[in-house]
Amino acid sequence: MLSVETYPTLAEASQAMTDRSRFLAGGTLVMRAVNYGDQGFDRIVRARQVDRDIRTESGGLRIGAGATMADVLASRDAALLHVVAARIGGPAVRNMATVGGNLFAPNPYGEFTTALLALDAQVVGVNGQTTPIESFLSGRAHHRGLIAAVTVPRVSEGDFRFLKATRIKPKGVAIMTIAATLTRGDTRLAFGNMGPTPLRAKSAERALNNATLDERGIAQALEVCTQDLQPADDPLASSWYRREVAPVHLKRLLLNGGRR
Repeated sequence: MLSVETYPTLAEASQAMTDRSRFLAGGTLVMRAVNYGDQGFDRIVRARQVDRDIRTESGGLRIGAGATMADVLASRDAALLHVVAARIGGPAVRNMATVGGNLFAPNPYGEFTTALLALDAQVVGVNGQTTPIESFLSGRAHHRGLIAAVTVPRVSEGDFRFLKATRIKPKGVAIMTIAATLTRGDTRLAFGNMGPTPLRAKSAERALNNATLDERGIAQALEVCTQDLQPADDPLASSWYRREVAPVHLKRLLLNGGRR
């Protein structure tokens, strides 16, 4: 039998979590699991107080884990991420789906997390401890405890790019997502739905460092862009197809920001 427990604070909710518990924030992932009869948990844990604040700090941007995609779109401080939040579901989903929940979203979801990986975000736990998002994702399957916020370093809007490749426009499920921070000499390139979690394409990053963003300058990056990725077969696309089209979508992202 499924039980639901509500705690006053996120810290108390975190202490109540066990292997058989799931935390309910927006519910777009947890309630889907409930509706499909997931037997992996029998307790739902909630907190009355969750951080939905989005604000600039000295080093960049802090986003509370309880902030929804609609909150991100409404925040001037988070203008850099508007292009990402706008591509997540429709209005009903954006009004409920949270930034913290997206960190745990399985394929083919997790578009926002792909962007955070490209932006070199930090994941902030309830105890205040920060973890680089790449380290967090590599151990996500075994993560315990709840997330309080994410922090994003200051990045110029002109240096950040995002693309979501779908078969159905405008709200289809992603075949892959690509996000890039193109700071000269320090490129970060992340792919979603090209591995068990969002992954960095580090071989392509090295090829792009100090390269010119023209067809000649990006040629090597396109050639090696899938070397560090682990695409799988699923009902949306085969591993072979994803590897074949990844350079096409990356080229579109680099040369015209993802626009067709």
